[in-house]
Amino acid sequence: MSMHIIKGVYAPKSKKRKPKKLDMKKVEVQWRQYNKDMRRNHMHSCQFDTLDEYVLYISGKLKPKKKEFVPYVPPTTTVSKQNYQSVSEKSPVHGIPDGGRKKERQVYTGDYIVGIATMHKSNLVPVTRDQDPVEYATMRRN
Repeated sequence: MSMHIIKGVYAPKSKKRKPKKLDMKKVEVQWRQYNKDMRRNHMHSCQFDTLDEYVLYISGKLKPKKKEFVPYVPPTTTVSKQNYQSVSEKSPVHGIPDGGRKKERQVYTGDYIVGIATMHKSNLVPVTRDQDPVEYATMRRN
């Protein structure tokens, strides 16, 4: 009876695995691309300084460096507050300058417009002295 039929019994492996031969030109290109990708992702601390470190990393003998957490401390700079003159203090007369005055409300005081007529679908139209308001009334019904 052979050993592969018995459950739970495995043949020991006497072979040691040989490390693969690396093509250093390709590895160097991969290393540069890896560092470039880390810079793009704003992970500068994960880059490898030397090619030897990268070779150890891809062979599984070196773990990447972990970035330590550093809490944010805002810079301690003193902000000097300047006192600016207000607009009213700059003007020759201590009041609001001409550019800041409120406009007078426009009110119609003439007699050219007689009234407002309603046309199709609540369309308001001004009626003048020369026009007949009856025209607008018949237009609404037709």
